[in-house]
Amino acid sequence: MINSTPNEQAAMKQGGKKGGNYLESLGQTDLSQLSLDQWQAFISCVITGYCDHLRELADKDQQQLSDLSQGVPF
Repeated sequence: MINSTPNEQAAMKQGGKKGGNYLESLGQTDLSQLSLDQWQAFISCVITGYCDHLRELADKDQQQLSDLSQGVPF
């Protein structure tokens, strides 16, 4: 990803963790040895972890913006 934002970088890290946790649960580190079902589950963990974390961060950012706007008197 070119010029990723801090939120995207954090989401990539979280997605990687989710994928790593899945591989650990299989006791597998060699991606070439995964079955098709295991590969699809691994990719799903990575993508879901990324998207979920990015949404969490966006919600946090939106809440901070909302809090700031409440302090503006006009």
